[in-house]
Amino acid sequence: MATEEKIARFREIAAAAKGTSGSLIPVMHEAQELFGCLDYEVEKLVAQEMEVPLADVYGVATFYSKFHLEAKGEYQINVCLGTACYVKGAEMILEKIEDMLKIKVGHTTSDGKFSLEATRCIGACGLAPVMTVNDEVHGQLTVDKAERIIKRYMSETGRK
Repeated sequence: MATEEKIARFREIAAAAKGTSGSLIPVMHEAQELFGCLDYEVEKLVAQEMEVPLADVYGVATFYSKFHLEAKGEYQINVCLGTACYVKGAEMILEKIEDMLKIKVGHTTSDGKFSLEATRCIGACGLAPVMTVNDEVHGQLTVDKAERIIKRYMSETGRK
């Protein structure tokens, strides 16, 4: 959320970096950290304060996967679609989670509780298929096991 305090802090960050070659991406990282995402209003602020075209900010934000155009949920779910996980059914698991949360990959539930991402190898191939919920790794998944895990997190948040 862009409070006056956060906007003032961002303006200090941008002022210190303005005119320095290669500073746009680090400033955008700072903005995302401060505001939670790079939505349209934050992108406009970055463009204004860095004195660059809005199209440049948007281009960087959509090119690099570390930038998010909408806020992430309290629970960030990442389903690995690397080769080992994919071969063992990760795509069906991902589809089940999309159906349960009623969102598509790259989006956040309307209550801000869950975000869903498809990732490439997370380095747990021996546990394939794998998903993470925040920093917790869940491996050797089946569609049913993934459903039980997501239901547990949903019950923690009061979702049905």
